[in-house]
Amino acid sequence: MPKLQGFEFWSRTLGGARHVVAPMVDQSELAWRLLSRRHGAQLCYTPMLHAQVFVRDANYRKENLYCEACPEDRPLIVQFCANDPEVFVQAALLAQDYCDAVDLNLGCPQMIAKRGHYGAFLQEEWDLLRRMILLAHEKLSVPVTCKIRVFPEIDKTVRYAQMLEKAGCQLLTVHGRTKEQKGPLSGAASWEHIKAVRKAVAIPVFANGNIQCLRDVERCLQDTGVQGVMSAEGHLHNPALFEGRSPAVWELAEEYLDLVRQHPCPLSYVRAHLFKLWHHTLQVHQQLREELAKVKTLEGIAAVSQELKLRCQEDISRQKEGEKPSGGLPFFHWICQPYFRPGPQEGSKENGGARSKRALEEEGSTEALSKNKQKKQLRNPHKTFDPSLKPKYAKCDQCGNPKGNRCVFNLCRGCCKKRAFRETADCPGEGRPPPPPPCPESRDPRPP
Repeated sequence: MPKLQGFEFWSRTLGGARHVVAPMVDQSELAWRLLSRRHGAQLCYTPMLHAQVFVRDANYRKENLYCEACPEDRPLIVQFCANDPEVFVQAALLAQDYCDAVDLNLGCPQMIAKRGHYGAFLQEEWDLLRRMILLAHEKLSVPVTCKIRVFPEIDKTVRYAQMLEKAGCQLLTVHGRTKEQKGPLSGAASWEHIKAVRKAVAIPVFANGNIQCLRDVERCLQDTGVQGVMSAEGHLHNPALFEGRSPAVWELAEEYLDLVRQHPCPLSYVRAHLFKLWHHTLQVHQQLREELAKVKTLEGIAAVSQELKLRCQEDISRQKEGEKPSGGLPFFHWICQPYFRPGPQEGSKENGGARSKRALEEEGSTEALSKNKQKKQLRNPHKTFDPSLKPKYAKCDQCGNPKGNRCVFNLCRGCCKKRAFRETADCPGEGRPPPPPPCPESRDPRPP
């Protein structure tokens, strides 16, 4: 059967999908995709997978794609990050039997993408991208697609999209922000850029950015003329976004946890999803935030979620007639909310000028500690990672390492040992006697 292309691929293979769930690292796993499909999503992407790791690591392939056959999880597009044509195609060949298309990530703006030389940090390397897309288009039995970010200039963005189309890209997702627009500095996505791309190419285009509710989806379709609309952060806060409703948080939390029991995934994924769903309720019942961060089993997470449900029901019973939501929210905290991206000042205020709240939530802790440091602290509760609380050590006069506490020469242990040997000197503080004098019998008998 010949490979479908462009609009034929979108209409026949993807069923003319208009409501699309974005690829999200550690967040668009199978259980979440199935929840999304139950609530209006017509197409889902896998989390971004690292092509080189996918090629060399069978366990990585099994955990992320080969885990189990799930007919309900179609249509599905697998997304890879890569910067080498051969590696990208090798990974795609291993994945093509498990999906309907393979997507190249050209939109990730994070520092890890800069260090790894992939995502949005390839957008100036048009020759490389042309070779990657062309080779994938020639070798794969499924279409190759791309997800990009825009340039500040509309005309350059259009030329970029046309280059990818000419190389063999069969569907283009355009995130209407530049690679510099991320985190609290994101700002609004430019639908004008997306509209210009849509008019300039002859392949289907999905729009990404500024989607908070179904009304935004419909407005984006109308204003830009795209074939579909993709949601990421907004969908994490309200998985029923594409249905046009805002249900009680516990309704979707319980449904998701049931799916996780059927299709297990790492506990960190589940915790991060629950932090997003219960985001506003956890600001009201803050003591449960710590419990959700520290619990170590799926049933423990479910128990915290159940307690949050009971607290919300108590809040509902105490609700006064005519009472309005607090904090400027459109709905009460127990209702799934549209996601409003915090600005720079708000984001800084929320996390005390340190790290973003999103990063802390994804780590499953309200403390600014990495998972590795959290494990160390569990083994040794007295251990601290606060630089202001760590002891300050005087430095060795010679090498700059911490000097010995009792060394009379103000040296570290290594330098002190060398000096004691070299000068036949004693360091009483370190308890290091000078080396013994050489044996007389070993001396040269000849006169000097």
